[in-house]
Amino acid sequence: MIIVFKPQATEEDIDRVLDRLRELGLKSQISQGEERTIIGVIGDERLLDNQPLSVFSGVESITPIMAPWKLVSREFQKQNTVIDVDGIQVGGNRLTIMAGPCAVEKLEITVGIAKEVKAGGGCILRGGAYKPRTSPYSFQGLGREGLDFLVEAKKQTGLPIVSEILDPRDTDIFLEKADVIQIGARNMQNFELLKEVGAYDKPVLLKRGLSATIKEFLLSAEYIMSRGNRNVMLCERGIRTFETHYRNTLDLSAVPALKELSHLPVIVDPSHATGKWNLVAPLSKAAIAAGADGLLIEVHSNPECALCDGEESIKPSRFRELMADSVSYTHLNLPTILLV
Repeated sequence: MIIVFKPQATEEDIDRVLDRLRELGLKSQISQGEERTIIGVIGDERLLDNQPLSVFSGVESITPIMAPWKLVSREFQKQNTVIDVDGIQVGGNRLTIMAGPCAVEKLEITVGIAKEVKAGGGCILRGGAYKPRTSPYSFQGLGREGLDFLVEAKKQTGLPIVSEILDPRDTDIFLEKADVIQIGARNMQNFELLKEVGAYDKPVLLKRGLSATIKEFLLSAEYIMSRGNRNVMLCERGIRTFETHYRNTLDLSAVPALKELSHLPVIVDPSHATGKWNLVAPLSKAAIAAGADGLLIEVHSNPECALCDGEESIKPSRFRELMADSVSYTHLNLPTILLV
């Protein structure tokens, strides 16, 4: 349910409604715009069936939210959410490029790739210090040492860091060292982990699960936001289908669908979606055309020797070419062209 206040509503008017909601055992989220204040009500709305909230002073309208997700919904917030990542605006008018190695390896390799990413036009450094792998015998990441390498790369380049968390017990170190906490596809429905990262204001990049529906994806984002963290980015990274020619199937339809249903920024990961470096560029351009707010791309200086996912990583020279092409694409205002 959404409670909209009149422009002239006072703080006392708003506080009286908030107090009543608390008395009923309901949670609330406040969104203050330039003209109006909106309260999103969270909980069993049946408790409000016989509560005439519309008679409270300052209340303009009350609208039920029909979608099972509330805070994530475009009904709750009409304007697009813009998230500040250490000075980088994600979800605004500029395409956000997050790039770097799938897995953090040696310090000099990590710093070298970070410098290439920055030179190519990337604005956020991605890198996995903790790696959830299908096989227990595959490289699992460097752990805390890997996060330290990313921090050093940030010191030398100024690029903010996005890295994946696996265990709620590591929250403190991620809050200290990462600028964006990534929730990977395998943990999209790890509800305890979602609630843990939701308890802080640190930006979260939530990846869609391997076989998750749009509904399940948005409800996972709702878990995070229901704990108070509004800084959530949605990441489409391909889903599992019958096709075996590439690693996953990139669901480009999800981009405009998510933009219609939710106000949160939508990022596309063409690297994991395809598993093939030669498909990264065309699908990056397709994602931009579909309306993505950013891209998450794997870049490695020597993918032939990468410890993880070298086959889907592009070299710095190809990254620079892609960035030059992407700038041209964004200047074309493709969403308008597609509507003609």
